[in-house]
Amino acid sequence: MDEAKHKHIHRCTCRVLYGDTDAAGIVYNANYLRYFEIGRTELMREWVCSYRDIERMGIVLPVTECYTRFKAPAFYDDLLVIETTVSELKKLTCRFNYRICRHDPEAERLQLLVKGYSVHASVTREGKLTPLPVDIVEKLQSVLS
Repeated sequence: MDEAKHKHIHRCTCRVLYGDTDAAGIVYNANYLRYFEIGRTELMREWVCSYRDIERMGIVLPVTECYTRFKAPAFYDDLLVIETTVSELKKLTCRFNYRICRHDPEAERLQLLVKGYSVHASVTREGKLTPLPVDIVEKLQSVLS
């Protein structure tokens, strides 16, 4: 693995709750957006700043676009690894890419379950587009893939 290429991948884990599954016993598709949020929130908290800090600046980052590609199902009690990267940064928006994998301790590997992305706009509490703050942009640029 090329370490330089992968050094800006943030990884965190999440256990599938019973309430995340549907009648078929698999994770309900909309819950993957929550897992994306977990990955994005933890990346921001560890490498940039918390969303609470951004909100204190009078800015929110709503989702303006998202895409999800399902490869395999997740089940109750699976340990998921959420890989998140910052893949694009513009004056008013940023894009995060995600890979959600199941940790398989017996095979000592990760199985890709879902991949996708979300785009977020920088918006004031009044709903007006506003440039991302310079210090946030600088920190996001430092982890841009």
